[in-house]
Amino acid sequence: MPDRDRQRLPETVDQQIGPVDASRTQKSPNFAIIIGIPLLLLVLVGGSILLYTNDIFPFSKNSSGGKSNTSNKSNSSGNTGAIVNGRGCTKIGVLLPEATTARWENKDYPLLVAAITKAVPGATVDYNNAQGFADIQQTQAQTDLTNGDCILVLAPVDSIKSSSIVAAAKAKGVPVIAYDRLIYSNDTNSYVSFDGVAVGKLQGDYIAAHYQSYVTANGTPNTVVINGAKEDNNALLFSKGAHQALDPLFSSGALKNIYEKFTRGWINATAQAEMQAALLANSNNIAIAYVANDSMANSVIAALKAVNLNGKVLVTGQDATVAGIQNILKGDQAMTVYKAFTKEASATAQVIAALSAGTGITSLTSGATTQIPLSGYGSIPSILETPVVVDKTKIQSTVIADNFVTVSDICAGLPSGTGGICP
Repeated sequence: MPDRDRQRLPETVDQQIGPVDASRTQKSPNFAIIIGIPLLLLVLVGGSILLYTNDIFPFSKNSSGGKSNTSNKSNSSGNTGAIVNGRGCTKIGVLLPEATTARWENKDYPLLVAAITKAVPGATVDYNNAQGFADIQQTQAQTDLTNGDCILVLAPVDSIKSSSIVAAAKAKGVPVIAYDRLIYSNDTNSYVSFDGVAVGKLQGDYIAAHYQSYVTANGTPNTVVINGAKEDNNALLFSKGAHQALDPLFSSGALKNIYEKFTRGWINATAQAEMQAALLANSNNIAIAYVANDSMANSVIAALKAVNLNGKVLVTGQDATVAGIQNILKGDQAMTVYKAFTKEASATAQVIAALSAGTGITSLTSGATTQIPLSGYGSIPSILETPVVVDKTKIQSTVIADNFVTVSDICAGLPSGTGGICP
């Protein structure tokens, strides 16, 4: 406004009094520049300071891209700012992959909440289950980040697609802990799980130690292999470990691999359909069924029951679910792999506590790492717990002794004396 007035004033004067002295016309613009530029700079600097102090300027100290960041807390220097790398974090996002496998809702979820809130005073947990859909899990993670969750615990639906969640979290300074399943991202903060290859090896070794009586009884070496979801890195590890034990038997002819499938989404009904297809294609002549976990094993047993082969085919499992232990007690399933989820949840909570305290996790991992199985990728700091084989001879000393399952749960509906355990 003042600049426009200065420009019109000489024109008005000239029109009224005629020609203007040249020296005067040169001095007026110089005077305007001398006075105008400092005033302009003063307005710009003053305005910027005002915007900055009110958190409106895009690069202000508490800016979050135009959105209110309600998770800001005092950092180590005592200044108010966004939590970075989990330091000072008490708002945790837990994202689990699916509910078809009993463990996630019945074990991992409550165990994680209890362990996290115990390890980090004042912590709150935002929980989501993706129901087997990677895209849903992506949306859930983005919601957690938008809502200010400053550490994420992620058991991915898809080990590859979940890398985008890690990238989004990194952009906000939020560390991501890969829980139970590896995430294919070098930016993953840490990985807490069980030794997946060891799990599969335990299953395969059990078959190698017990297959002969089943082959003799069924008059066939035919073996069915039903793996978990290929998009889940754990399924690949279990398969790798199992084949370490089984491939020598396949090569020698002691066993014959007649049917092998990866079961998308670990869907139980799909596993049952796969077993039905194998039975149909081989006139029910099957002696061994390697099955990656208890939930799918339960569905495989249903397929075997339909042709009166339950209890006659060696069936493996994993997770030591109530249904799995019941199937072992009834003789329909030979073994399971017990993974003490309490240890896994506790280790995860310890990592969260270390990140929140800003102390690092080296003392927790003891230098252990897990290599991402893609070319050019690195290794992730890891805590890997040890799995344990459970068959009918070890139920009492493992899952019952640890209170992982109760006698009343596993004996529900079973006759008294079943397995020498049920009252």
